[in-house]
Amino acid sequence: MKFMLLQHYGRVEGDVPPMSQWAPEDVEAHIKFQMDLNADLRERGELVEAQALTGPEAAKFVLASDGAPIVTDGPFAESKELLAGWRTVDVESEARALEIAAQASEGPGPKGVPLRQQIEVRQVMGPIEPVE
Repeated sequence: MKFMLLQHYGRVEGDVPPMSQWAPEDVEAHIKFQMDLNADLRERGELVEAQALTGPEAAKFVLASDGAPIVTDGPFAESKELLAGWRTVDVESEARALEIAAQASEGPGPKGVPLRQQIEVRQVMGPIEPVE
């Protein structure tokens, strides 16, 4: 069973500033934690993919229009919970996906304090096939 574990900006315990405001050693510790978790999942044969995204300040929003698409920049006050990154895992059960999400939730923040970041867990439905 494949699941996506989605990490969002702004869904952490306490008042944690954006990573762009963390001390460099805190950023390094957080990234090392993420990489170590990915390595462990890869060794277990459970990691399909993991990706981090640029911060919300680099986000673009696109809206179709009759002419050229309308493109606007972020961030916006209402978009504090933009996607920060994801992991796709292939595991035996939903319970295992939830266990991995709990591990990811404990990633260190400033001064090494666990973020207790809310991780959204969604099962991958599979490829969308064309209707014939």
